[in-house]
Amino acid sequence: MKYNIRGDKLEVTKSIKDYIEDKLNRLNKYYDNYNDLECKVLIRSKNNLQTIEVTIPLNKLILRAEVSEKDLYAAIDLVVDKLEGQIRKNKTRLKKRLEKLPEPDMMLDFDEDEDEEDTNEIVKRKDIDTKPMDEEEAILQMNLLNHDFFVFKNVDEECVSVIYKRNDNKYGIINVK
Repeated sequence: MKYNIRGDKLEVTKSIKDYIEDKLNRLNKYYDNYNDLECKVLIRSKNNLQTIEVTIPLNKLILRAEVSEKDLYAAIDLVVDKLEGQIRKNKTRLKKRLEKLPEPDMMLDFDEDEDEEDTNEIVKRKDIDTKPMDEEEAILQMNLLNHDFFVFKNVDEECVSVIYKRNDNKYGIINVK
């Protein structure tokens, strides 16, 4: 795996780079062509918290995980655990899809002890009546409902919009044109 490790307002020492590479090498066992993969690592420091963000673009999906901790080495361990969980989850899903095919063209090596359930099952469906409102009113409605997002007809943009609360407690908006 090729590594692109950089720090944002933080110097990344050789020992930190070596620790990150050593931990991320655990993921190589899941891929045959891991030498072709490029792993992007960004380390940030803000208010006593060390944040590590790892992005690994694959053919059909992007593995991404972000963890903030007081100790950088603990954050590195946790982010690798998160990525490993994502890989196992996706391999389990792929295995289930291949089992449904009559005769698969290829054989994949999977661990049999992975009993993770498919979390893509839709368990609730809801119809909503959207009323025209501006973004400020949508934020107010979202906060009154104590939700992380809110769908509304945006009178300013003349489209359907989704307003959501970000991790930094600010708001984002998605406009559907």
